[in-house]
Amino acid sequence: MLTAETVVDRKVPREPRISPDGRWVVYATAPVGRTGNHPASELWLAPSDGGAAPRRLAAGAGPRWAPDSGSVFFLSEGETPQLHRIGLDGGAPEQLTEWPAGISGHVPLAGSVVLIAPDPADRPGDPWVRIVRRATDPEDRGQGAGGWDREARRDPPGGRDNKARPDAPGGRDTRVRPDLPSGATTKSCPDRLWLLDLRTCALARLGDLGRRHVREVAARPDGTTLAVFTWSCADREPGVFEPGLHFVDLATGETRDRPAPALEAADPVWWHDGTGWHLAHLGLTPPGLVGGTAVFDNGDNLTAGLGSCPIELTQVGTGPPLALFAEGLDTTLRRLDPVEKTFTEITGVHGTALTASRDGATIALVVSTATEPEEVHAGAPHSLKRVSAPAPRGSWGTRHRLAYRAPDGLDLDGLLILPPGKTTADGPFPLVTLVHGGPHDRYADRFHLNWYPSGQWLAAAGFAAFLPNPRGGLGHGHAFAASVAGDVGGAEFTDLLAGIDLLVADGIADEDRLGIAGGSHGGFMAAWAVAHTDRFKAAIVLAGVTDWPLLAATGEHSRFEAALGGRENSPITHAANIRTPVLILHGEDDTNVPLSQAELLHRALGDRPHEFVVYPREGHSIRERGHQIDVLNRSRNWFSDLLA
Repeated sequence: MLTAETVVDRKVPREPRISPDGRWVVYATAPVGRTGNHPASELWLAPSDGGAAPRRLAAGAGPRWAPDSGSVFFLSEGETPQLHRIGLDGGAPEQLTEWPAGISGHVPLAGSVVLIAPDPADRPGDPWVRIVRRATDPEDRGQGAGGWDREARRDPPGGRDNKARPDAPGGRDTRVRPDLPSGATTKSCPDRLWLLDLRTCALARLGDLGRRHVREVAARPDGTTLAVFTWSCADREPGVFEPGLHFVDLATGETRDRPAPALEAADPVWWHDGTGWHLAHLGLTPPGLVGGTAVFDNGDNLTAGLGSCPIELTQVGTGPPLALFAEGLDTTLRRLDPVEKTFTEITGVHGTALTASRDGATIALVVSTATEPEEVHAGAPHSLKRVSAPAPRGSWGTRHRLAYRAPDGLDLDGLLILPPGKTTADGPFPLVTLVHGGPHDRYADRFHLNWYPSGQWLAAAGFAAFLPNPRGGLGHGHAFAASVAGDVGGAEFTDLLAGIDLLVADGIADEDRLGIAGGSHGGFMAAWAVAHTDRFKAAIVLAGVTDWPLLAATGEHSRFEAALGGRENSPITHAANIRTPVLILHGEDDTNVPLSQAELLHRALGDRPHEFVVYPREGHSIRERGHQIDVLNRSRNWFSDLLA
């Protein structure tokens, strides 16, 4: 029998990185559940041809290759992650930094490493102050309205380009240790840009970005320039709405501000067309706040009008980038045509976390299928081989791909997972509809087992699980994703009902034993569903949205939430109609969808049947092993009791 302990203790591979020469793959593994304050990640090394078993390198995460493929840089895990380096010979890792607030990110170069980290001289402000300006302070380089001022206004000793002196008695200790001003700390301060010289261990501020918060960095392959994405401040509101793009000269630190990138800019990659350099990246399709992702190249949208969605962009030496595209239930690997500026399909893949060698001939991904858990595969795109340790095998539920139409004729897709060994002829089954989050997300045709109520978990308990992809989601282009703007719970809800009706009509689902569950936006849909129909006999709302205006005022995504729905789209407005027993699960410290959303639903339900569970110390995702076990067992028992 599949147990909750088996689910949360399984080690899942992530962050594969192909060496620049294509010979090696380094990747991290960690259990689904966390037993301490931080994940227990391990790094593994394997030949990319699968010719030998992987071997453990070190404890850590965030692996990045040195340009010569001879060593791996990585971060330790804990309150203050530090940069380490390890060779491929199995020796002990070398700690390179001892930075008080920890390192947030790193990009190895020849002879140096670009670091993203707070300035040790920054101190949290007390009280926090938010200043709304009419004009931009030149020092803030476009900070605009500004986030909470969580840091004291002072420069580090020696001016803005202060170097952190290594404390290396006898030349043996080469870790970077900055001198701290008395009483200085760095909690909640913006990330800055630094350059670590590997020969001298000198660490210097890099570039002139004012008080902006560094988000992501990409080094141009010729080693001369960095592309830097920033926010106006470390707070998501208003930082994400005031993005910046800057080019920083690695030799001089000269900083040039470029036109602002798209909102949610990510995955910056450089490529050369034979006459000049391009910078491509992912971002939200303008002009609205609800919609699909696009690939932008020097400001131009290269994927406008496509019926699929780019989800990852990967650099390939100096050549045009590779990309993963979500296409309905499937994922394809594509390459940018440098002449036509379109993406040409190479092959279909069942993977995520794409990485490529310098010449693009060898790639690696985390791959899974409907009945095969996650593994790292590598090789040429058309002949990938498993290079990680084999995932545990089991008796898994059988998957069926679904294609159907909404009442308005829109083409939809989804997955059906039946109990192990069962077929559709064995129906009707008790059916639980699992609604994904986002809404800009999807159920891809891969393995579905996690710490929350998921397809394989419920199938193992004898339920059929319906995993629909309603409008508003990922994989069908921008217009499909943008169609729910201001109208969540509208046609999106009828999309769910159309799929359920199909399964009932085909004798697969039992109309008298229907349940619904979801987390985040999926939790909103579960609450919305039981406020509008009594068809469901049980529901689970995990970190769910119940009041859109309140969420827009108190949650992390502010204006994005306001663009999705208002008072009439809020389940709390219609909570008086709920007769279905509801299990409400929420993390105490959730800042994405605050606990107040769950408390509103709990109070609105009054003495009607429901259960309200709050997990201490947890955010939007439940991380602690014991709490994850409780979520799995509690959710399975909830449906078993009410759908029997």
